[in-house]
Order: sequence, then C-alpha cells, then structure tokens
Amino acid sequence: MTDFRDLSLQGLWKNNPALVQLLGLCPLLAVTSTFINGLGLGLATMLVLIGSNVTVSLVRNIVRNEIRIPVFVMIIASFVTIVQLLMNAYTYDLYLALGIFIPLIVTNCAIIGRAEAFASKNQPLASAYDGVMMGLGFTAVLVILGGLREILGAGTLFTGADRLFGEVAQNWTITLFETDSPFLLAILPPGAFLAMGLLIAVKNMIDAKIAEKETTPKAKAERVRITAET
Repeated sequence: MTDFRDLSLQGLWKNNPALVQLLGLCPLLAVTSTFINGLGLGLATMLVLIGSNVTVSLVRNIVRNEIRIPVFVMIIASFVTIVQLLMNAYTYDLYLALGIFIPLIVTNCAIIGRAEAFASKNQPLASAYDGVMMGLGFTAVLVILGGLREILGAGTLFTGADRLFGEVAQNWTITLFETDSPFLLAILPPGAFLAMGLLIAVKNMIDAKIAEKETTPKAKAERVRITAET
C-alpha cells in the first residue's frame, strides 16, 4: 500500500531534488534571478514530472529492461516538447526569458531518476502523486531562491508576473525599497551559489535539530520509593 504521507515528506523535504539530491542545479541557478522565472520553470518541470511518471508507470510492464532508459528519455522528451509548445503559445515572454533551459528539462536527472526509481515500480496514481510532490519540492526551492535574489538585487518582488499570468498581473510588482544601484552579487550567478548554499545550510540545521529531539529521552526516569517494613 502506498504511503502518500511519506511521499509528501520525501518530495518536499527529506529527498528534495534540489536541496538533498542536488539535481537540476544548472537551470536552478541560471534562471532564478526573479520569483516569476523560478515559478515558471518549476511549474514546467512539475508538469513534465507528472506526465512522464504516469506514462512510465503505464508502460512499465511492456518495456523490456534492456531498453527501458532510452524509452524513458523519449517519454520525457515528448512531454518537454509539449510543455515547450504550450509556453511558446500562451506565455511567450516567459518562454523567451527561460530560453534554452526549457528544453534542457530533458536532461534533468531528477526526472529520469524518479521514472527509474519510482514510476517504473508503482501504480499510476502513486506515480502521479510522487511527480506532484517532487515537482512541488523543486518548485519551492526555485521560488524561494528567485524571490530572495530578486529582493536583495533589485528591491522588488513579482516582477514580470504578467509573463506567466497575463495582463491581469501587470500591477502585481511589489517594490520593497528603491535603489539606484542594484546589488549585482545577488543578481549574478555567484549570488545564486551563495543563496543556494544558505538554503542547504538552513535545511541541515533544521534536520539536525529534529534528529536531536528524536534522540533525546522523552520521559524521565521515575523515582522509585522504597519502604522497609519493621
């Protein structure tokens, strides 16, 4: 029986593709200059994860072991192409902003890894849920990293929201502070490495605190009262 609670914890925290497995770092560090860029790439990756996981689960008993990896890659490439065409049609400005990193989703080891390690061994429903949770975990890191870099670098948040949500989001930009000289370290790739290292350090600290609490005895030894009869 599938433990959906454990799948949620694995995808969002314990086995997060970005913070624990350290997969997909190239697009993660390259496009997270803004919150919206990170959200757009995260959603695209999650859609590919869900579609490829379900498809791999459906054909798992048909594909021979000798050719399973090439077949999985073809399935992933097909869904990446679908997502790329949809973004080209409906979110063209965001499509241009993300550029080559949309087709590069095919090479994201987190996707092929989940297809091989989970979807090829489980039912479609569980595989779809695993794709959702792993996608959400990856998207969360992209969004946090992009938002942090955008705030520190330009003092704004949700810049370019209309690229993803359309004309209704033209006024969604929040200006937290005005600056004539942006903080370039946060905007450029070195800032992405530093911010990513900070996120990993925070997660490790939280895990250490949780492990410490779990190893601490929960109950104190009860006092034993001894009475002697005369």
